[in-house]
Amino acid sequence: MRGLLALGLQFARAIDALNEAVGRGVKWLVLAATLISAGNAALRYGFGLSSNAWLELQWYLFALIFLLGAGYTLKHNGHVRIDVIYGRLGPRTQAWIDLFGGVLFLLPVAGLMAWFSWSVFAESWAIQEVSADSGGLLRWPIKLALPLGFGLLFLQGLAETIKRAGMLAGQLPYSNEQAEEVA
Repeated sequence: MRGLLALGLQFARAIDALNEAVGRGVKWLVLAATLISAGNAALRYGFGLSSNAWLELQWYLFALIFLLGAGYTLKHNGHVRIDVIYGRLGPRTQAWIDLFGGVLFLLPVAGLMAWFSWSVFAESWAIQEVSADSGGLLRWPIKLALPLGFGLLFLQGLAETIKRAGMLAGQLPYSNEQAEEVA
């Protein structure tokens, strides 16, 4: 059993590295979205120039930031949670809650969302769907972000679940920060 857990922790480490790399890349999308938004506003209000493509690009970047950054946010324990009760519990009880929450809620929902959104992307790709707005962008690239984002969230949920099992088995310390360093 310990060998299987050690293998699982190696897998969790690889997922952590993947989501860390994606998250660091996504941070640059915030800058790009800000610059495009400012440039678009300056052109629209300063010179009366506007483009649906630039507006849609802003929306696409915003969606990419949240979809592709979800796994990174989970890795760093940055998702909103209600700590009124959870924060008062001991680390072992928190690990059990995280383990069951991951297995019963996070993994099934993220997995189903990734699975079902794949067909949405595939259909858009097959017909080369384009925005109905004049000058709009292709839709399939942003629809691809749905299964990718939920897939990354699923993988990070799996990594967090494995790390909580490692904590409960005594293989990792009871702390997200320490678990990230060890795993």
